[in-house]
Formats: sequence, C-alpha cells, structure tokens
Amino acid sequence: MKENSEKDRIKQVEKRIKYAHVFFLAMFIFSILYLFSLQILDVRHYKTKAKNQRYSKSFIMRGQILDRNGLRLASDKTSYNLYAHREYFDHTPEELAEILSPYLEIDKKTIIEHINKGATVILLKKDVDRQKAEQIKKLGLRELSLDKKNERVYPQDELAAHIIGYYNPDAQTASGVELTAKDKLDNVKDKVEVQRTPRGDIIYDTATDPVLAATPQIGETVTLTIDSAIQHVCEKELLNIITQKQAARGAVIVMNPHNGEILGYAVYPRYNPNNYKKVSAINLKNWTLSDVYPPGSTFKTLTVAAGIESGKINKNSTVLDTGKMQLGSWTVQNYDYHKHPFPGHINLIYLLEHSSNVGSANIALMMRPEEFYKILTDLGIGKKTGIDLNGESSGLLPKPKSWDKSRQATMGYGYGASVTAIQMVSAVSALANDGVRVTPHVIKYSPEEEAEKVQKIQALKPETARTVTNLLAESVGRSRAAINLDRYTVAGKTGTSRKPNEKRKGYSNSLYASVIGYLPASNPQILVYVVVDSASNGPVWGNTVAGPIFKEVANQCARILNIPPDKNVVQ
Repeated sequence: MKENSEKDRIKQVEKRIKYAHVFFLAMFIFSILYLFSLQILDVRHYKTKAKNQRYSKSFIMRGQILDRNGLRLASDKTSYNLYAHREYFDHTPEELAEILSPYLEIDKKTIIEHINKGATVILLKKDVDRQKAEQIKKLGLRELSLDKKNERVYPQDELAAHIIGYYNPDAQTASGVELTAKDKLDNVKDKVEVQRTPRGDIIYDTATDPVLAATPQIGETVTLTIDSAIQHVCEKELLNIITQKQAARGAVIVMNPHNGEILGYAVYPRYNPNNYKKVSAINLKNWTLSDVYPPGSTFKTLTVAAGIESGKINKNSTVLDTGKMQLGSWTVQNYDYHKHPFPGHINLIYLLEHSSNVGSANIALMMRPEEFYKILTDLGIGKKTGIDLNGESSGLLPKPKSWDKSRQATMGYGYGASVTAIQMVSAVSALANDGVRVTPHVIKYSPEEEAEKVQKIQALKPETARTVTNLLAESVGRSRAAINLDRYTVAGKTGTSRKPNEKRKGYSNSLYASVIGYLPASNPQILVYVVVDSASNGPVWGNTVAGPIFKEVANQCARILNIPPDKNVVQ
C-alpha cells in the first residue's frame, strides 16, 4: 500500500512539472510573438510615441506691456540658474572653482563651499545673464547645466505700478494688467515644438527649422491707454502734496470722458514692481478700486443732476437754504454757517459755489427715494464700473426701502453712499459726455475688442448733462478756488468729507479732501479726479489739499495733449 501511494505522489509531481513546462513554453512563445509585433509589425506607432515623449515647446516669453506711445513698461528678461551635477564630475571642487570664478564673479572659496555641501545637484548661482551663460556653455563641462528661465522686469520702476501690476512666474500669481491681460500676454500664435534630449538639448532632424527652434517665442504685446508723460505728472504732483501735507494715501485719475481711456492713474502708497516680494500688502493694494469712502461735496454734482433729470428743479430754480436744519437727532449745517447763517433762497450756482449742504439736502428730499436711487444707479453708483483691473468693489448704495428722511437728505451732500475713486470718475464723466457713461479702461483695445469690453450707457439726458456742466463751470468761474484755471473753463467741484471709524460706528477726525472736474467745459477733453486721505499739516479742505494737485495736473495735461484754451487770455 505504501509503495502504491508513493508512486501516486511521484506521478502527481511529474504531472505538475509537465504543466509548468507547458505554461512556461506558452509564455515564451507569447513573449516572442509580442516582441515581434512591437518591433516588426507595429514599429511606426511606438516610434511615434517615443518621438512624442521627446517633444517640448520652445521657450516662451511673456509679451510686453507698452504705454500708448510705445514706451516699454514691462517685458521678459532671460536668465539662467547654474547647477553642478556630482555624478558627472570630471574635476575636483578646487579645479571647478578655479574655472568658474571669473565667470560667476564669486570668489573660489565660496564656490568650493557650495560644492562641498554634499548635495547631488548643486545650485552654484541664480540669475546668470545670457552673455555669461553662453561663455559657460562654451567651456564644455559635462558636470554643469544651465536652467533657462524668464524674469519679469519693469524698466520704468514705480511708474504706473498699480496699473501694470506684477507677475510671479514661480507661484503663477499676478495683479493689475499682468493679471487681467494674462491670456493675451501668454498667447503665442504659432507655437513651435522641438525634440530634446533628457538634458534639454535640441535634437535636429530634417524637419527641424534651426532658426525657429532656437528662437524664443513671445506672447502678444499689450498696449495701455496710459500716457507716461501724464502719468509722471500725476505721480509727481501727488507725491509732493502727500509729503507736504503728511497724508496717508492719495490718488489722481485722468480720463478721456468720451471714450473711457485712462491717461493717468497715480496711486499712493506706491511700490516698485521689480521688488514686489519685499513690499507690504498695503502698498501692493490698489485701494482706489477696493476701498470705499463718503465722497462728500463732490457728490453734489450728482444730486443737482438727479434733481434736473427728475424734473424737480431746472437751471433757474432756487432752493431754500436755512444755514442748518434738524433731521431727527441729526443736525445738517453748512460749512460756512457762521459766516452765512441764513442764505435764504439760493440759485444752483450759489449752491455749488458755496457747497451748500442744506440746499443739496433739500434737493434730495424733493425726489422720491426710488427716483433718486434709480438715477444714481444709472450713473453707476453702487455698481462696479467694469474697469479692466482686478479687485474692484461695487461701493455701498443702500436700497431705497431702507431710506428714512435723514438718510435721503445726507445722500444729497455725499454721506449716505460710499464710493470708490474710480466710481466717482465714471459717474461724473457722464456729465462731461452728454449724459453717456463709458466704461473706464486702461488697455488700448482693437475696435472689435472695444465693442465687446467697453460699454456706453445713456445715464442722463444730454440736456441735463449740459445744464449741470454750465452750472459747474459758472460756479468755478466765480470763485477764487485753485481749480479756476487761467486758460481753461473748468466744470468741477471740490469736496471734504470725514473719514469713517474703522472699528466702530461714526466718524473720525481724519478727512478726505477731493476735487473732480473736466475741461475745457465748452468741449471736455479730460476729466481729473484727485482724492487725498488724512492730510494733517495745515488746513484740510478739498480746495487747499486736492486743489493745487488738480491745477498743476490739468494744466500739464492740457499742454501735453495740446488742448486749445477756451478762455480769452490777456497777455
């Protein structure tokens, strides 16, 4: 019995061995057939696949940003990082240091210390320029490699920094036009693909164009509406007053009211985009787009416009001005109450010239809340302007259902709503453009792009806009204000408003001083808005702080743009 069982086990083992032989033979035959299929029958497919793995796009550089006259504001600069690869060393650290020191302008001791740190791949130097990189390549040292990269440079330094913005290629973050025009700046129309070795060298074959393969591809150029000469004037005059008056912030915006093109846009605090990584978030932020504030008396231009548009007043109307009025627990008082305690029935020119709070409040109260609200929203208050820059807020305009008599009255003289600087520019530009509000923009568009991106909205009747323009021009002409220019009639208004407390209700002792105006009033070519936050040295009024900036900027812009004067100047 034992012998039979032993024989059975041997037979089972032999049977399993036979099955194993058959299995491995089958696997061998299958492998032979599979390799035959790959190498003989389907070779073209796998050659193509291998070739595709070697393909890479040519080096792409971001497009340039230019001002309206072709001045370069931003462009890419090619630089290299130099690495040493320990596994390919043919030289000692001392020998490498001896060879590289003249090219890298680093002393030998420092190079040796880098190499001896023990890393497999050693970064010897960042940002090697193209000329030095070419010299190092000619050394033919296989232990070295050069990693090509883009570096964004801003040749005009701080000029128009908040408009241009910055670009961080490593983190893929950006701001300003660098962000909003990203698709265009990165767009290469005819992309060239080449084959490369694992070390990044181009593999040339009969289909490779040697010129295209070695030429960096560049994105599209973006041209701005900004005029660098006007931008320089805006920044210079703003900085002068900021320094002189020890103010916290400020802005100057110059726009063509007919087409919405922004010619100058100065923002303080400013920064240098070449060093944006070292700049605080406060300096990087374009607060004129994001932060809201009560516009104060500059808003009276819109109140008067709304009163005329609604038919409640006309150019010959008079309004009762009692000097001060009581609205619940809130007292509304004119700034010059102690000098003119009871002006009585005043016309609109007097209202604008003397910046009557009571008169403006009474005009606001003549309208139904829904009526006043609709006209303000048509002018863009409480809405984003649609400017082609990032970070814009819509301001604060309460719904008319929440208005009581006090809020409606304060709305009339610029305290019921909160606006952004660009919003005020957009709203008042309608007065300078026969009632048409055009989307403000900083990028120069083709006619096709403009039709898509720049809106034209009839916010007021043309006759309303012209009437308000004439009233503003006459009120400025009668005054001794800084904005009353010698050679040009100006339709404008100064403003001073208290700054809200940041952490509690109510207002602080700090003030916003502002001016908005356009010229020549007979045929407006430019609109200038100036706002200065928290000036502290000397008397703080729109006329004394923002007025001198307006005067110099307006005169210089008129000279740069060759705008004919509309006043008869006696020589």
